[in-house]
Amino acid sequence: MHVKKGDKVMVITGKDKGKTGTVLAAFPKKDRVLVEGVNVVKKHSKPSQDNPQGGIISQEAAIHVSNVMVLDPKTNEPTRIGYEEVNGKKVRVAKKSGVALDK
Repeated sequence: MHVKKGDKVMVITGKDKGKTGTVLAAFPKKDRVLVEGVNVVKKHSKPSQDNPQGGIISQEAAIHVSNVMVLDPKTNEPTRIGYEEVNGKKVRVAKKSGVALDK
């Protein structure tokens, strides 16, 4: 998967097209990511120990990884990802600027 937790991404399709946010969680087996402030849904919850009031809660739902692109750290524009080997480690690289995304 080309996206990891903590990456800044932009949504390229769907109802939230153009929105940017940080990846909160990645689910590689399902090819889905959870992005901050994107695909917000309302969830009905019963009163519980954590939420004694209960009620309707807004929270992010996962979206497919193909609907997001990583933002280039240099230009802050969406870019594709390439892979290079640096000091024996596989590192993700932004195609637009050539900047390494992994430290």
